[in-house]
Amino acid sequence: MPDKTLVCKDCSQEFVFTEGEQTFYQEKGLQNEPQRCPDCRKARKQQRRSGRSFSREY
Repeated sequence: MPDKTLVCKDCSQEFVFTEGEQTFYQEKGLQNEPQRCPDCRKARKQQRRSGRSFSREY
């Protein structure tokens, strides 16, 4: 299974979906290829985390 070059849907930059990543996806049962580059995935994850509110009212 050779490396694949994909295009990020957020920044339109090309990134490599390595053979090792492809194997990992298969082992986890993931059927879709990643749509975002590692940098955009990281930024999106941080954005989702910062949007959470943990305030409690007593």
